[in-house]
Amino acid sequence: MMALKLPRRNFLHLAAGAAALPAMSCIARAQTYPTRPIRLVVPFPPGGAFDFVGRPWADKMKPLLGTVVIENIGGGGSSLGAAAVARARPDGYTILLGGTQTHVNEALLKSRPLYDAVKDLDPIAGIAA
Repeated sequence: MMALKLPRRNFLHLAAGAAALPAMSCIARAQTYPTRPIRLVVPFPPGGAFDFVGRPWADKMKPLLGTVVIENIGGGGSSLGAAAVARARPDGYTILLGGTQTHVNEALLKSRPLYDAVKDLDPIAGIAA
C-alpha cells in the first residue's frame, strides 16, 4: 500500500471543504429550478431558421422547465443577441440559441468584439445539426 503525502495546507483545504459539504447540500436541495420563466434569446429576427428551431424546442421544454419566453434580438450579424446573453447574470435563466456563425463572426471579423464566446458563454447542448 502506498502512502499519500499531503501538504498541510492542502489537507486543511480538503478538511474545510468536507466540513462544509453537508451544509451546502442542504442549501442546494432547498432551491428548485426554475422558479421563474426562462429567457431564450434568438440572435436573429423572427421568422428565420433559428426561430424554426427555437420555437419548437421551447414548446418541448415547457413540461420540464415551465415557461420559456423567446426573445428575438437581431442585428450585428447576431452579435447583439449573443452579447446580451453574455452580459446577463449567469443564473441559468437566460439561454442563447447560437451557432458557430454567431461566435466565429464575433471572434474573427470584429476589431472590437462585444463578448468572448469562450470566456463569457458555456455550451449546454446541441439542438440541431
